[in-house]
Amino acid sequence: MSNNKQLNEQELIRFIAEKSNADEKQIQLVLKYEKAYILKAEENAKGEVDIDSDDLIDHILSRPDVKLTELAVDTILEAEMDYLMKHGFAGYID
Repeated sequence: MSNNKQLNEQELIRFIAEKSNADEKQIQLVLKYEKAYILKAEENAKGEVDIDSDDLIDHILSRPDVKLTELAVDTILEAEMDYLMKHGFAGYID
């Protein structure tokens, strides 16, 4: 059974903005750098990518155009995951 859902990026950004009170431009930057980081990550034998959230946050904070605190970046990423899980796009691996 294929998943035909389309991720609505504007809805995602609005959801994150409501949860985090962060500026939408900063949210877009965080999501852009997160995506680039994940795309560079190595897949394991099962084709899964294991991302260390602390390393991801450090990577995002190291970008010169990101003007957020560590807590703000973490809040944005948590809100994104809440949205993705709520809409069936993601889940946690035990």
